[in-house]
Amino acid sequence: MPSYQSFLSAVKAEVKETDVQAVKPLLDDPGRTVLVDIRERDEWTQGYIPGALWISRGFLESKIEDAVPDRDTPVVLYCAGGNRSAFAAKALQQMGYTDVASMAGGFTAWKRSGLPWKMPTVLTPEQSQRYSRHTLLPEIGEAGQIKLMESSALCIGAGGLGSPSSLYLAAAGVGTIGMIDDDVVDASNLQRQILHNLDRVGMAKVDSAEKTLRGLNPDLQVKKFQDRLTSDNVMEVLAPFDVIVDGADNFQTRYLVNDAALKLGKPVVHASIFRFEGQITVFPAEGGPCYRCLYPEPPPPEEAPSCSEAGVLGVLPGIMGVLQATETVKLMLGLGQTLAGRLLVYDALKTKFRELKLRRDPKCPTCGEGVDRSKIELIDYVQFCAGG
Repeated sequence: MPSYQSFLSAVKAEVKETDVQAVKPLLDDPGRTVLVDIRERDEWTQGYIPGALWISRGFLESKIEDAVPDRDTPVVLYCAGGNRSAFAAKALQQMGYTDVASMAGGFTAWKRSGLPWKMPTVLTPEQSQRYSRHTLLPEIGEAGQIKLMESSALCIGAGGLGSPSSLYLAAAGVGTIGMIDDDVVDASNLQRQILHNLDRVGMAKVDSAEKTLRGLNPDLQVKKFQDRLTSDNVMEVLAPFDVIVDGADNFQTRYLVNDAALKLGKPVVHASIFRFEGQITVFPAEGGPCYRCLYPEPPPPEEAPSCSEAGVLGVLPGIMGVLQATETVKLMLGLGQTLAGRLLVYDALKTKFRELKLRRDPKCPTCGEGVDRSKIELIDYVQFCAGG
């Protein structure tokens, strides 16, 4: 029977080995070669090579196809010292991967060479339990959950749309949620604004929102702005956040958010509600189509009655707000296809969704051809609607 050493030598003779100096340039050209850390969790938490994908050795064969579906993709494996990665490389060869290498010396040699490495952010046992249904999804996993925890969203309004969107973002583990609203809780809000309750009538909505959201997820950071967005503060308020969740109840704010987000390069998840109908789309960070492509000019006041004037089905903002949260999570994780370029319209009375194509207007003043977004002028329009 062969000894471990003779078996290891035979395997290393059959697989390609590369050294740390050859792997280093891969960090400067991400996307072509996949670097995979196959160490166990307790080893990985002590440091890893930036850009490496972590799949512990025990799960390599079962997870590699999801992580690297193209078997001709170059793959470099590393462990602590270079032995386990050699056996792993042999296993991937047997699975049909055509360009697999083991990094000689492993992570130990990498650190001894003075090459860059990082300490990972890891889930606590409590967080692992809380987010277990996320981490079970291969498309999210622990790395995706940590990305959510490091992400931030600004909810424009703590009302009908801001309530469900912020609740589900908090539950999903988004690390920081901003809430901007200058209003206080009113009894008429409680038919649809589920962040609040009867005991908080008269309380600032942002304070009520913080209380509810942190009660759901104590790890959450809530940044409160008890104010109305204007051209004077919009850039400062929007700048720190990764995604803007637009639940504004008036055209003035929607145009202002659109224009500021374009200047800052921030994606906007926009939704609106009216009586029994809702609509949602995503305005991408890189430009059009934007809100002005959809609505070039504000409508006359008589065509834009407020919710207090026209009414709204109480459950409708729940549906649209949850869709906003879904699009926000997808943007943060880079998952799936967003609603950019598409307008989804929901008719609650018919329980019917319609999808409309949105096209960028080449003459749009904020995202059209040749527009310098850094020079977009921020305008405070006359307020058209209030009391959503």
